[in-house]
Amino acid sequence: MTLHIIKLCVGAASIEDLDAWQRGRIAEQRKAGETPKLFHRTFQTPKRESEVLDGGSLYWVIKGVIQVRQRIIGLEDGRKDDGSRCCLIVLDKTLVPVRPTPRRAFQGWRYLDAADAPSDLGRGDKALSSLPPQMRRELAELCLI
Repeated sequence: MTLHIIKLCVGAASIEDLDAWQRGRIAEQRKAGETPKLFHRTFQTPKRESEVLDGGSLYWVIKGVIQVRQRIIGLEDGRKDDGSRCCLIVLDKTLVPVRPTPRRAFQGWRYLDAADAPSDLGRGDKALSSLPPQMRRELAELCLI
């Protein structure tokens, strides 16, 4: 059974900010001669690894609203900049906008059941996905979308 992870996206004001930051990170890796790989470092390794890797995604909370997801393609052992051990949540490069859903702040990451995950924005939601990021966030906070 698929299980997702939800995480705050600290420092990004919009999906576009997250996209630009990730593209920059990939460019830095290429410039350094490394094989590009998107990942998020986290202290705790998910104990329910098989469920997360069975089609799970990382849902990003940006400015108090779940706005986008990325498919999780792996979990690996890694190291933080200070040398301490961590888990790398390896992510697909594709950012998939989801129906904006308000979410209160929390620390770390949490599991997100598939039944509770916001749906992807589809073709019928094109007008919604083309709204400016600030407007999408404000409409979601007002529970209008």
